Amino acid sequence: MQTVIHQKLPTQWIDRERLRDKGQFWTPNWIAEAMVAYVAQGADCVFDPGVGKGAFYTALKNVAPEKRFYGIDIDPVVIDEARAEGIFDNDADLEVRDFILDPPKKLFKAIVANPPYIRHHRLAPKVKNSFHMLSLRTLGGTLDGRAGLHIYFLIQALHLLDRGGRLAFIMPADTCEGVFSNDLWNWISKKFCIDGVITFDHKATPFPGVDTNAVILLIQNDTPKEKIIWVKCLVSESEELFEFTKNDLVNDGYGDLAVYQRDLNEALATGLSRPPRIENDCEFTLVDFAKVMRGVATGANDFFFLTREKAKEIGIPDAFLLRAVGRTRDAERAHFTEDTLSHLEKKGRPTFLFFPNGHTWENMPSSVKNYILAGEKEGLPKRALISTRKPWYKMEVRKTPKFLFAYLGRRNARFIKNEADVIPLTGFLCVYPRSNDENFIEGLWAILQHPDTVSNLELVGKSYGSGAIKVEPRGLEKLPISKKLVEQYRLPPKTPQQLF
Repeated sequence: MQTVIHQKLPTQWIDRERLRDKGQFWTPNWIAEAMVAYVAQGADCVFDPGVGKGAFYTALKNVAPEKRFYGIDIDPVVIDEARAEGIFDNDADLEVRDFILDPPKKLFKAIVANPPYIRHHRLAPKVKNSFHMLSLRTLGGTLDGRAGLHIYFLIQALHLLDRGGRLAFIMPADTCEGVFSNDLWNWISKKFCIDGVITFDHKATPFPGVDTNAVILLIQNDTPKEKIIWVKCLVSESEELFEFTKNDLVNDGYGDLAVYQRDLNEALATGLSRPPRIENDCEFTLVDFAKVMRGVATGANDFFFLTREKAKEIGIPDAFLLRAVGRTRDAERAHFTEDTLSHLEKKGRPTFLFFPNGHTWENMPSSVKNYILAGEKEGLPKRALISTRKPWYKMEVRKTPKFLFAYLGRRNARFIKNEADVIPLTGFLCVYPRSNDENFIEGLWAILQHPDTVSNLELVGKSYGSGAIKVEPRGLEKLPISKKLVEQYRLPPKTPQQLF
């Protein structure tokens, strides 16, 4: 069955999934050379703990050929391929070994890496346990289980960084934005000197087509400083980026780079991957005016989320159905209306949620019973999420939200007014105003649509490739709201009239 599925998938998708299994995304030359230029200063040897096909070895040959190179990788095949392609000369000192479980027994003055990016859900429990032990030994505590392999590469590398040594890692932005990031950066900022952080405009991304946003971390094993250099690279293949790192992060008025000096505490509080927070009048956050919950997780959309035609074919009465929306691209405009639903139905999109709650088995029509029994034959009750429900076909309950929010998206219109009273699935967050007063709701809607409010989303979300931002429910509740807007639309914050 798996083979049949793969035959129908685009070749580039399959190749990308194979890379994801190993976490391998090759570093472009203009990035590798800039990173090597930073770490090679004052070092005789440059160490790469995930050498892959030798991007940093090639960069070192171009930047500082007199320096020695030592690299390791857990994957012998990729090293052999690189040797066969003539990438490594005889002077490259290479080993096949596991950097986490079997690290080198020495310290290094220069460490550079694009660590394997394998997210937590692709890691076996046994592997995660090993990572937790590393975290205990190094940080004195464990990180949240959602930390991926790349996080532990960074921890291990810092553990092997010699006094006065330099490290340059290119990492996904979740390194600075994930649920584990506070604990991670609290440890790093107290033990090491964070020299600089380099981010990228989505048009200048080092990894086009990859759904992650990259950030370069430049760290020294030295006394922490109160200020850091923060950069946004605006132009792909920028030669100025190399000059900047080679010149020890001195700002010479580069056109390709936006360079800021930031207070370390501000940068950590805002998020190192996020731009400096400009002083404003945002005394309030969204939670002062609304409650946020995620949309309904069905556990099996193919079974619970139906088109009108399928519901009619099965014979499910209207009493067992709720109007719903599943995909963010099914809500392209700022208003979700009855006309939107009609348009989706004409396109054959599902718009009904199977909702048998409140009906006893004895009182269900035979058509509904047969449908549920068919779901049992498919093994749905054994699925992780569904298995927690009693009975398994009982659906999560959400009140109809006044506003929807696109959980992960690239467009600016992230808030959507729910004029069709649909129940959203997990592609959306539910936003419930804390007052039913129409003036309050209209005022809040105007604030949510304001460009200043929308621009603040990057302060509370996780950034991904192509300018995408993902915002979790608690993050959205922390969305800064301008005091001027609150006064303009006469919203009383923290109103006693609560919906929850």
